[in-house]
Amino acid sequence: MTPPERFFCADAARARNDAFVGTAPYGFVWVLIEYRRSWPANGFDGLDLDPRTKALVFSAARAHRARVLLIRRHGRRRAAGSGRWAVLRHDGSGALRQQWGDWRRDQDLAEIVTALDSPGEPGRPPVVLVCAHGLHDACCAVRGRPVGGVLSARWPDLVWECTHVGGDRFAANVVVVPDGVYYGNLDARSSVAVVEEHLAGRIRADHLRGYTTLYPPQQAAVAAVLGRFGPAGRHDYAVVGTARDGDGWRIRVSGTPPRTSVLDVEVLARRTPAHRLTCRGPAGSSAVVYEVTSIRAG
Repeated sequence: MTPPERFFCADAARARNDAFVGTAPYGFVWVLIEYRRSWPANGFDGLDLDPRTKALVFSAARAHRARVLLIRRHGRRRAAGSGRWAVLRHDGSGALRQQWGDWRRDQDLAEIVTALDSPGEPGRPPVVLVCAHGLHDACCAVRGRPVGGVLSARWPDLVWECTHVGGDRFAANVVVVPDGVYYGNLDARSSVAVVEEHLAGRIRADHLRGYTTLYPPQQAAVAAVLGRFGPAGRHDYAVVGTARDGDGWRIRVSGTPPRTSVLDVEVLARRTPAHRLTCRGPAGSSAVVYEVTSIRAG
Protein backbone atom coordinates (compact mmCIF):
# COMPACT_ATOMS: atom_id res chain seq x y z
CA MET A 1 0.00 0.00 0.00
CA THR A 2 1.40 3.40 -1.01
CA PRO A 3 1.71 5.75 1.97
CA PRO A 4 -0.22 9.03 1.67
CA GLU A 5 1.72 11.97 0.31
CA ARG A 6 3.01 14.21 3.08
CA PHE A 7 1.06 17.42 3.52
CA PHE A 8 2.88 20.75 3.51
CA CYS A 9 0.73 23.74 4.40
CA ALA A 10 2.84 26.25 2.44
CA ASP A 11 2.54 24.16 -0.73
CA ALA A 12 -1.22 23.95 -0.27
CA ALA A 13 -1.51 27.70 0.39
CA ARG A 14 0.38 28.51 -2.78
CA ALA A 15 -1.76 26.12 -4.78
CA ARG A 16 -4.88 27.89 -3.45
CA ASN A 17 -3.23 31.30 -3.94
CA ASP A 18 -4.01 32.22 -0.33
CA ALA A 19 -3.93 35.95 0.36
CA PHE A 20 -1.40 36.96 3.01
CA VAL A 21 -1.92 40.72 3.28
CA GLY A 22 -3.26 41.81 6.66
CA THR A 23 -1.83 38.81 8.53
CA ALA A 24 0.92 40.45 10.61
CA PRO A 25 0.25 39.92 14.35
CA TYR A 26 -0.33 43.19 16.19
CA GLY A 27 2.48 44.29 18.51
CA PHE A 28 5.13 46.89 19.33
CA VAL A 29 7.62 45.02 21.56
CA TRP A 30 9.76 41.92 21.03
CA VAL A 31 11.96 39.95 23.41
CA LEU A 32 14.68 37.90 21.72
CA ILE A 33 16.61 35.18 23.56
CA GLU A 34 19.50 33.40 21.90
CA TYR A 35 19.12 29.67 22.46
CA ARG A 36 21.41 27.40 20.44
CA ARG A 37 20.05 24.02 21.52
CA SER A 38 16.98 22.41 19.99
CA TRP A 39 13.85 24.57 20.23
CA PRO A 40 10.74 23.04 21.82
CA ALA A 41 7.59 23.11 19.70
CA ASN A 42 6.18 25.87 21.94
CA GLY A 43 9.38 27.92 22.00
CA PHE A 44 10.23 29.86 25.17
CA ASP A 45 7.32 28.31 27.07
CA GLY A 46 8.86 24.86 26.66
CA LEU A 47 12.39 25.69 27.82
CA ASP A 48 13.71 24.01 30.94
CA LEU A 49 14.84 27.18 32.71
CA ASP A 50 14.99 28.28 36.32
CA PRO A 51 11.25 28.47 37.15
CA ARG A 52 11.41 31.78 39.02
CA THR A 53 13.38 33.55 36.28
CA LYS A 54 11.16 32.10 33.58
CA ALA A 55 8.03 33.27 35.40
CA LEU A 56 9.47 36.78 35.83
CA VAL A 57 10.28 37.11 32.14
CA PHE A 58 6.95 35.66 31.07
CA SER A 59 4.99 37.95 33.39
CA ALA A 60 6.90 41.08 32.33
CA ALA A 61 6.54 40.23 28.64
CA ARG A 62 2.81 39.70 29.05
CA ALA A 63 2.45 43.02 30.90
CA HIS A 64 4.15 44.81 28.00
CA ARG A 65 2.34 42.69 25.37
CA ALA A 66 5.75 41.67 24.10
CA ARG A 67 6.33 38.67 21.87
CA VAL A 68 9.10 36.34 23.12
CA LEU A 69 11.12 34.61 20.40
CA LEU A 70 14.10 32.29 20.61
CA ILE A 71 16.86 33.12 18.14
CA ARG A 72 20.08 31.59 16.85
CA ARG A 73 22.55 32.23 14.07
CA HIS A 74 22.11 30.09 10.98
CA GLY A 75 24.07 26.85 11.02
CA ARG A 76 25.62 27.36 14.45
CA ARG A 77 24.69 24.74 17.01
CA ARG A 78 27.41 25.07 19.67
CA ALA A 79 25.89 25.22 23.14
CA ALA A 80 28.90 26.53 25.07
CA GLY A 81 29.50 30.18 25.88
CA SER A 82 27.14 33.02 26.68
CA GLY A 83 24.10 33.87 24.60
CA ARG A 84 22.49 37.21 23.86
CA TRP A 85 19.11 38.66 24.65
CA ALA A 86 17.38 41.77 23.37
CA VAL A 87 14.33 43.93 23.94
CA LEU A 88 13.21 45.74 20.81
CA ARG A 89 10.53 48.39 20.75
CA HIS A 90 8.63 50.38 18.14
CA ASP A 91 7.33 53.19 20.32
CA GLY A 92 4.32 55.42 19.80
CA SER A 93 6.35 58.17 18.15
CA GLY A 94 7.69 55.76 15.54
CA ALA A 95 11.13 55.62 17.17
CA LEU A 96 12.91 52.27 16.92
CA ARG A 97 14.71 51.30 20.12
CA GLN A 98 16.80 48.33 21.22
CA GLN A 99 18.54 47.08 24.33
CA TRP A 100 20.89 44.08 24.26
CA GLY A 101 22.56 41.99 26.93
CA ASP A 102 24.37 38.70 27.48
CA TRP A 103 23.39 35.66 29.53
CA ARG A 104 25.18 32.56 30.70
CA ARG A 105 23.08 31.52 33.70
CA ASP A 106 19.29 31.32 33.60
CA GLN A 107 19.12 34.03 36.28
CA ASP A 108 20.86 36.49 33.94
CA LEU A 109 17.67 36.60 31.87
CA ALA A 110 15.98 38.53 34.70
CA GLU A 111 17.68 41.62 33.22
CA ILE A 112 15.03 41.44 30.49
CA VAL A 113 12.46 42.54 33.05
CA THR A 114 14.36 45.77 33.72
CA ALA A 115 14.96 46.32 30.01
CA LEU A 116 11.23 46.09 29.31
CA ASP A 117 10.75 49.11 31.57
CA SER A 118 13.57 51.05 29.90
CA PRO A 119 13.29 53.10 26.69
CA GLY A 120 16.25 51.45 24.96
CA GLU A 121 18.70 52.97 22.50
CA PRO A 122 17.76 54.44 19.09
CA GLY A 123 19.93 54.30 16.00
CA ARG A 124 20.85 50.62 15.92
CA PRO A 125 20.43 48.69 12.64
CA PRO A 126 17.31 46.53 12.41
CA VAL A 127 17.20 42.84 13.20
CA VAL A 128 16.10 40.47 10.42
CA LEU A 129 14.34 37.38 11.76
CA VAL A 130 13.70 34.27 9.66
CA CYS A 131 11.23 31.77 11.08
CA ALA A 132 12.92 28.36 10.97
CA HIS A 133 10.96 26.61 13.73
CA GLY A 134 10.67 23.18 12.18
CA LEU A 135 9.39 21.43 15.30
CA HIS A 136 6.45 23.84 15.33
CA ASP A 137 5.71 23.47 11.61
CA ALA A 138 7.64 21.57 8.96
CA CYS A 139 7.29 24.33 6.35
CA CYS A 140 9.14 26.75 8.60
CA ALA A 141 12.18 24.49 8.36
CA VAL A 142 11.81 23.36 4.74
CA ARG A 143 11.34 26.89 3.43
CA GLY A 144 12.78 28.99 6.25
CA ARG A 145 16.23 27.51 6.66
CA PRO A 146 17.35 28.04 3.04
CA VAL A 147 16.22 31.65 3.33
CA GLY A 148 18.04 31.97 6.65
CA GLY A 149 21.18 30.66 4.99
CA VAL A 150 21.22 33.03 2.04
CA LEU A 151 20.29 36.08 4.14
CA SER A 152 22.89 35.23 6.79
CA ALA A 153 25.56 34.96 4.11
CA ARG A 154 24.65 38.46 2.88
CA TRP A 155 24.01 40.20 6.24
CA PRO A 156 25.69 38.03 8.92
CA ASP A 157 25.38 40.64 11.67
CA LEU A 158 21.69 41.42 11.11
CA VAL A 159 20.09 38.02 10.47
CA TRP A 160 18.88 35.47 13.03
CA GLU A 161 16.72 32.39 12.71
CA CYS A 162 13.80 32.46 15.15
CA THR A 163 10.91 30.50 16.57
CA HIS A 164 7.28 30.69 15.45
CA VAL A 165 6.16 34.11 14.20
CA GLY A 166 2.71 33.09 12.92
CA GLY A 167 1.42 32.28 9.45
CA ASP A 168 3.17 28.93 8.86
CA ARG A 169 1.48 28.56 5.45
CA PHE A 170 3.23 31.73 4.27
CA ALA A 171 6.74 30.31 4.86
CA ALA A 172 9.33 31.43 4.39
CA ASN A 173 8.45 34.27 6.76
CA VAL A 174 10.82 37.16 7.49
CA VAL A 175 10.16 39.78 10.17
CA VAL A 176 12.18 42.99 10.48
CA VAL A 177 12.19 44.35 14.04
CA PRO A 178 11.79 46.75 15.71
CA ASP A 179 10.45 48.15 12.41
CA GLY A 180 7.54 45.73 12.82
CA VAL A 181 7.30 44.56 9.20
CA TYR A 182 6.22 41.05 8.20
CA TYR A 183 7.06 39.50 4.83
CA GLY A 184 5.87 36.12 3.57
CA ASN A 185 5.95 33.63 0.68
CA LEU A 186 9.69 34.19 0.30
CA ASP A 187 12.38 32.01 -1.20
CA ALA A 188 16.14 32.41 -1.44
CA ARG A 189 16.08 34.84 -4.36
CA SER A 190 13.07 36.96 -3.40
CA SER A 191 14.17 37.25 0.23
CA VAL A 192 17.46 38.91 -0.73
CA ALA A 193 15.65 41.42 -2.93
CA VAL A 194 13.01 42.15 -0.26
CA VAL A 195 15.52 42.68 2.56
CA GLU A 196 17.82 44.72 0.33
CA GLU A 197 14.94 47.02 -0.56
CA HIS A 198 13.78 47.24 3.05
CA LEU A 199 17.21 48.23 4.31
CA ALA A 200 17.34 50.91 1.62
CA GLY A 201 14.04 52.37 2.87
CA ARG A 202 11.86 50.94 0.10
CA ILE A 203 9.12 48.61 1.32
CA ARG A 204 7.41 46.80 -1.52
CA ALA A 205 3.91 45.34 -1.53
CA ASP A 206 4.81 42.08 -3.33
CA HIS A 207 5.59 39.98 -0.23
CA LEU A 208 4.29 42.32 2.47
CA ARG A 209 2.07 40.67 5.06
CA GLY A 210 1.69 43.89 7.01
CA TYR A 211 2.94 46.30 9.64
CA THR A 212 2.57 45.03 13.22
CA THR A 213 1.63 48.52 14.47
CA LEU A 214 -1.57 48.42 12.40
CA TYR A 215 -4.70 46.28 12.58
CA PRO A 216 -5.46 43.90 9.68
CA PRO A 217 -7.75 46.18 7.61
CA GLN A 218 -5.24 49.01 8.04
CA GLN A 219 -2.41 46.71 6.98
CA ALA A 220 -4.34 45.81 3.84
CA ALA A 221 -4.98 49.49 3.06
CA VAL A 222 -1.32 50.48 3.33
CA ALA A 223 -0.20 47.45 1.31
CA ALA A 224 -2.67 48.40 -1.44
CA VAL A 225 -1.34 51.95 -1.49
CA LEU A 226 2.22 50.64 -1.82
CA GLY A 227 1.07 48.34 -4.61
CA ARG A 228 -0.61 51.21 -6.45
CA PHE A 229 1.99 53.94 -6.01
CA GLY A 230 5.21 52.01 -5.53
CA PRO A 231 7.69 51.29 -2.73
CA ALA A 232 8.03 53.71 0.17
CA GLY A 233 9.74 54.02 3.53
CA ARG A 234 8.33 52.51 6.71
CA HIS A 235 6.80 55.80 7.87
CA ASP A 236 6.08 57.45 4.52
CA TYR A 237 2.42 56.49 4.90
CA ALA A 238 0.38 56.76 8.09
CA VAL A 239 -3.15 55.65 8.89
CA VAL A 240 -4.94 58.77 10.16
CA GLY A 241 -8.50 57.50 10.23
CA THR A 242 -10.45 54.25 10.39
CA ALA A 243 -14.22 54.01 10.19
CA ARG A 244 -16.48 50.99 9.95
CA ASP A 245 -18.51 51.21 6.75
CA GLY A 246 -21.19 48.54 6.43
CA ASP A 247 -19.43 45.22 5.92
CA GLY A 248 -16.01 46.82 5.69
CA TRP A 249 -13.87 49.79 6.60
CA ARG A 250 -12.90 53.16 5.18
CA ILE A 251 -9.22 53.71 5.96
CA ARG A 252 -7.72 57.17 5.52
CA VAL A 253 -4.02 57.04 4.66
CA SER A 254 -1.79 60.10 4.71
CA GLY A 255 1.39 60.24 2.62
CA THR A 256 4.46 62.42 2.93
CA PRO A 257 5.39 64.64 -0.05
CA PRO A 258 5.74 64.09 -2.95
CA ARG A 259 3.11 61.37 -2.45
CA THR A 260 -0.62 62.02 -2.57
CA SER A 261 -1.40 63.75 0.71
CA VAL A 262 -4.58 61.86 1.67
CA LEU A 263 -6.10 58.66 0.30
CA ASP A 264 -9.34 56.94 1.23
CA VAL A 265 -9.10 53.16 0.97
CA GLU A 266 -12.13 50.89 1.21
CA VAL A 267 -11.52 47.42 2.61
CA LEU A 268 -13.86 44.43 2.83
CA ALA A 269 -13.34 41.28 4.90
CA ARG A 270 -14.56 37.81 4.00
CA ARG A 271 -14.05 34.30 5.30
CA THR A 272 -12.47 31.65 3.12
CA PRO A 273 -13.79 28.10 2.78
CA ALA A 274 -12.42 25.69 5.38
CA HIS A 275 -8.97 24.29 4.64
CA ARG A 276 -6.08 22.74 6.49
CA LEU A 277 -4.01 25.84 7.27
CA THR A 278 -0.96 24.38 9.06
CA CYS A 279 1.05 21.20 8.73
CA ARG A 280 -0.01 20.02 12.20
CA GLY A 281 -3.47 21.57 12.32
CA PRO A 282 -6.79 19.92 11.54
CA ALA A 283 -8.66 20.23 8.28
CA GLY A 284 -11.62 22.54 8.36
CA SER A 285 -10.22 25.92 9.45
CA SER A 286 -11.18 29.12 7.68
CA ALA A 287 -9.30 32.40 7.51
CA VAL A 288 -10.24 36.04 7.11
CA VAL A 289 -9.16 37.72 3.88
CA TYR A 290 -9.02 41.50 3.46
CA GLU A 291 -9.81 42.88 0.01
CA VAL A 292 -9.28 46.48 -1.07
CA THR A 293 -12.15 47.57 -3.29
CA SER A 294 -11.15 51.17 -4.00
CA ILE A 295 -8.41 53.75 -3.50
CA ARG A 296 -9.22 57.39 -4.14
CA ALA A 297 -7.87 60.78 -3.23
CA GLY A 298 -9.41 62.10 -0.01
